[in-house]
Amino acid sequence: MWNATKYAVPFVLFCCLASGIAGACFGVRFNITPSVPIGLYRYTDRKDAPYIAVCPTGVAEQVSIERNYRPQGRGCPDGYAPMLKPVTARPGDIVTVAHHVVYVNHHLLANSRIYSQDGLKRAMPQLADGEYIVKPGTLWAVSTYNPHSFDSRYFGPISDKEVIHHVVPVLFF
Repeated sequence: MWNATKYAVPFVLFCCLASGIAGACFGVRFNITPSVPIGLYRYTDRKDAPYIAVCPTGVAEQVSIERNYRPQGRGCPDGYAPMLKPVTARPGDIVTVAHHVVYVNHHLLANSRIYSQDGLKRAMPQLADGEYIVKPGTLWAVSTYNPHSFDSRYFGPISDKEVIHHVVPVLFF
């Protein structure tokens, strides 16, 4: 009988090693972070890709480092790993922050509740309620997969300059 617990750690280590090799050679990334589904993702030149890899700046960079939301690693100028996030709003879209949730073009985003504290009871940055028209050169990324994701619901739009890769899913687990 196959013992899943016995093989879980070696499997994860193998996936991380294989991901690093595949990423370096083929632009593929194995994601185990909670903001998007676990799986394989590939870098692409498509600007309309559903996901982005981001090296945050400003408040997002500061908070993500101070709270260990991003591990140390290669990829970003600050010496930390990029964040993989789903794109939820593009230039011209209307993002509304109201009643502790996020709407895009007047449609409520699933799992978009805005919390005042993270899981360790630390205050989260808060955006002012209101309508935000997504400007050229920016995107909004809010995880509809993980209600506790650290994303645009806390720090607002992401500049195209922060996006290091556009990403498409290859395989979800």
